[in-house]
Amino acid sequence: MSMIKNSQLCGQAMIAYLQQKGFPEVALHFVEDERIRFNLALESGNISVAVASATQINEKDHWYKLGVEALRQGNSGIVEFAYQQTKNFERLSFLYLITGNLDKLSKLMKIAEVKNNVMGQFHNALYLGDVKERVKILENAGHLPLAYITASVHGLNDIAERLATELGDNVPSLPEGKTPSLLMPPTPVMCGGDWPLLRVMKGIFEGGLESADRGGTADEEDVDGDWGEELDINVDGMENRDIEDILAAAEGGEEDNDEEVGWGLEDLDLPPELDTPKASTNARSSGFVTPPQGMPVSQIWSQKSSLAAEQAAAGSFDTAMRLLHRQLGIKNFTPLKSMFLDLFNGSHSYLRAFSSSPVVPLAIERGWSESSSPNVRGPPALVYDFSQLDEKLKSGYKATTSGKFTEALRLFLSILHTIPLVVVETRREVDEVKELIVIVKEYVLGLQMELKRREMKDDPVRQQELAAYFTHCNLQTPHLRLALLSAMGVCYKAKNLATAYNFAERLLESKPAENQAKMAKQVKQAADRNMTDATKLNYDFRNPFVICGSTYVPIYKGQKDVSCPYCTARFVPSQEGNICTVCDLAVIGADASGLLCSPSQVR
Repeated sequence: MSMIKNSQLCGQAMIAYLQQKGFPEVALHFVEDERIRFNLALESGNISVAVASATQINEKDHWYKLGVEALRQGNSGIVEFAYQQTKNFERLSFLYLITGNLDKLSKLMKIAEVKNNVMGQFHNALYLGDVKERVKILENAGHLPLAYITASVHGLNDIAERLATELGDNVPSLPEGKTPSLLMPPTPVMCGGDWPLLRVMKGIFEGGLESADRGGTADEEDVDGDWGEELDINVDGMENRDIEDILAAAEGGEEDNDEEVGWGLEDLDLPPELDTPKASTNARSSGFVTPPQGMPVSQIWSQKSSLAAEQAAAGSFDTAMRLLHRQLGIKNFTPLKSMFLDLFNGSHSYLRAFSSSPVVPLAIERGWSESSSPNVRGPPALVYDFSQLDEKLKSGYKATTSGKFTEALRLFLSILHTIPLVVVETRREVDEVKELIVIVKEYVLGLQMELKRREMKDDPVRQQELAAYFTHCNLQTPHLRLALLSAMGVCYKAKNLATAYNFAERLLESKPAENQAKMAKQVKQAADRNMTDATKLNYDFRNPFVICGSTYVPIYKGQKDVSCPYCTARFVPSQEGNICTVCDLAVIGADASGLLCSPSQVR
């Protein structure tokens, strides 16, 4: 500050150094060039210096930049002043609309009329909800059908009848059964005026230089108020007079060219000591620092979690897909799309404040309570949990018992698709989830073979093979009995008595109901008299095997196979690299680190 007061320091190096170090407000004190001062003032948010420099430069581009910065700060008076300088009537119309200044909006509509700006006049009529003016504009523009419809639906019967007479046989018909409503923008909750300005401290340079001669301190605070001071300019009087001048000039036949006065701002009735509008002293302080925007909760969730479900709830779908691909080898995310969207929507809500303000986003946290710390963010609330899977499993069992195989398959597949997006809390629940994957995989594979068998009515050999393979899936005992009963019947009808005998024997070992046991004993008695098979099957119950989830052929012990990294289904080597046909998610044979569904696994 002493260097500034006692020396004549200048130069691009000094200015560049201060800008690089983040002190554009200090660099203002080293320059006199108005263009450089204007850019530094915008960079530091010093709107008063920017207004003064823009007035000296008086170029359209600089007024435009000033308007953008003033609008960002909420200083509507300076925004209006900048728009007037550039004769930007469209932006002025919208500014008056959102600030509720309908009187000035009406005058702008008259200006557009005398300047023969039809679209500007129509837009202003829409903003004002002035139906008569809209009808008049449409009529003058030659759009008589539109003018007639507008007048009719809004109850202007006299005008509608007159237009109908002019249209004759070309009167357009109106839709029936619909009640028209006036296109009227909502009235702003707060009309006019600047936005509230923050209380700030004067910077050492500005405060020090101004108070040095008064004996004050460099960090003296301006305590005139928290909301900022009014501009020392009669804005209302200025605009009303300027609009009247434009109307008078237009009626007098003056030509509209780029050199005309337009708003006539050189006639402003300003106080003697001022040449330009003066912004609030609170807002211009070089010590002003805009409060930093907080980090969105969804970003906090995304940074803190390594679980795919929580990433999807945070909206980080790409991260969730990368995690699932690395952990489970999942490549086909189509079945998971709707679940991703459900997780995101379920962890977010929105609170509507006012009709003129945007909605307030709310983050829904899991386990939140009134005693929770406001500074600590919990994990996102999730729409899927382990208890839902248990209910689906029971429904799948019930559908299988009833023979509703398509419905049962849909339920079991839904469980397989949901498990990667479930979060549990304990190690015991993690083990239960992994066990559930194996259980559901067996049912999906078995039901797929059973549905395939029912499609192959013209191939009795393949029907018997698929029925036989179904009995080697790890099913609940009641369902295994039904599978054995079905396979026994299919083989017995095809004269494969030796194979049917094996199924009957296994059925009796499972201690079935009386009627099932009776049927199994009868098959055994018939097979004892002729222990032969009429056709040869690709099935050897004596040699342990697993079933290929794609080709539905046995893979006997000792033969090579590949598996799905997620559902653990087994496949012949030729299926490696394809999408698993059991879970419809993962790549067969892909490397994967394993399922993570608990925060304790991450730790």
